[in-house]
Amino acid sequence: MRHLNKKQRVTRLSGALVATAALVAAGVTAGTANAGPGPQESAFQQGALPAQLSAGQHADLVKTADAPAAKAADAEALGLGPKEKLHVKDVIKNKDGATHTRYERTYDGLPVLGGDLVVHKAKSGKRTGVTKATKAEITVASTTAAASKKPATPKAKGSEAPRKVVWARDGEPTLAWETVVGGTQKSGAPNRMHVITDASSGKKLFEFQGIQEGTGESQYSGSVELGTEGSGSSYTLTDTARGGNTTTDLANGESGDGEPLTDDDDKWGDGTAADKQTAGVDAHYGAGVTWDYFKDVHGREGIAGDGKGAASRVHYGDNYVNAFWDDSCFCMTYGDGEGNKSPLTSVDVAAHEMSHGVTSTTAGLVYAGESGGLNEATSDIFAAGVEFKVDNKTDVPDYLVGERIDINGDGTPLRYMDEPSKDGNSLDYWDSNAGGVDVHYSSGIANHFFYLLSEGSGEKELNGVKYNSPTADGSKVEGIGIEKAEKIWFKALTEFMTSNTDYKGAREATVKAANGLFGEGSAETKAVEAAWTGVKVS
Repeated sequence: MRHLNKKQRVTRLSGALVATAALVAAGVTAGTANAGPGPQESAFQQGALPAQLSAGQHADLVKTADAPAAKAADAEALGLGPKEKLHVKDVIKNKDGATHTRYERTYDGLPVLGGDLVVHKAKSGKRTGVTKATKAEITVASTTAAASKKPATPKAKGSEAPRKVVWARDGEPTLAWETVVGGTQKSGAPNRMHVITDASSGKKLFEFQGIQEGTGESQYSGSVELGTEGSGSSYTLTDTARGGNTTTDLANGESGDGEPLTDDDDKWGDGTAADKQTAGVDAHYGAGVTWDYFKDVHGREGIAGDGKGAASRVHYGDNYVNAFWDDSCFCMTYGDGEGNKSPLTSVDVAAHEMSHGVTSTTAGLVYAGESGGLNEATSDIFAAGVEFKVDNKTDVPDYLVGERIDINGDGTPLRYMDEPSKDGNSLDYWDSNAGGVDVHYSSGIANHFFYLLSEGSGEKELNGVKYNSPTADGSKVEGIGIEKAEKIWFKALTEFMTSNTDYKGAREATVKAANGLFGEGSAETKAVEAAWTGVKVS
């Protein structure tokens, strides 16, 4: 999730544009009872679901796909030019043996930003299709850039010298420079602003933020079980059963790995913010249940699918009212909130932040414009999925975001999925200006879609929470349940979305995913179409 202040973060991942986010938008000041399947709904077509892979099996898939002969064969089949090379980013395998290999591209050795694509193959190895971030031919007149137009390296700490790239996100591919500006954002979060400038004219083409401010007694989830390591009188929050997830204490600092949280009897926290261990309990618990969610529900072992854990850092800064995910350290970072009394470590915040890591290692939705809204919504969607899977009686599952952390200071949630505009900023429906809205607010369109798909329109009460979800045209939408909706979204994200996917593309991707999971013309596919129509995406 983003901070209270929504911040954006996009970093490089094997040369591609990736986004991570904070719980809220930059500049914002702080202050399982599901709809059951209908009689005509379909069962999952099991073969289209992701296969449950161990970290080793996933690594073998990537290694096989990354073999020079395999990449050259795909490049030839796609008609790529002699200067273009493919580089494997990830491979998804379905239970029926079908694979979806996600590639990044280089041109004459330069990273092509916005040139990613996914090659789809049947079990036999026959290519069944390709999904591209851009349809443009990747070519530039020259890869030589005038020295006079090369940007200076920013002086701020953490900045990176300009690197030459091919910019292919918008229109005709262009030789460009990518410069990363470091320093600190106004909210106190680290800054990693990626600035793209034309190599010929020096004109700025695009920019996006790389930081998205996004047994123990926990503050938000009651008594919980934790994965720890140690014995005798020395324990740390290290979860060896979940890839080595770790939780450390920044002690109000704003850099570094933090110091290990330790305990002498393996009984952590007292459920209040006054005990510094409590924030660690919530963060560590959230990381553990999010790991379990992606493994048990989507067959993904670890955020990157590689079986490796992620780091959580608590007690960031002073009065920092946000949380964020950072690809560069593959870690979540949590502030302690207003007055350092309400750490942003609830389960849905933790799940939101970690889900940015899933997005960055799969579709890589750029954290700006409509793709940025989809990136943010993806984290809210999977956060809801985690809550419903955990079914914690202290923090009951719901379609609200950040309802436990009191980020507004009046007990209201940060976001509402059933009617996003109730927060005063988010969009309920798509319009042509959606790409210019802060991604934390344009995410409302996809959040609203997901709620409609899961639970339907109109009034409903679940786990004591009342909802009343409208549609743009007053049409009635029948929900299919979150268990089906979350699998449709995951399949769409990992198999059919790319870095440039917009809302129209998201509709196409989710329809393809529903067709694969339930069959063309199925009740589920019709529900996907109806839900998108309900939020004015056609």
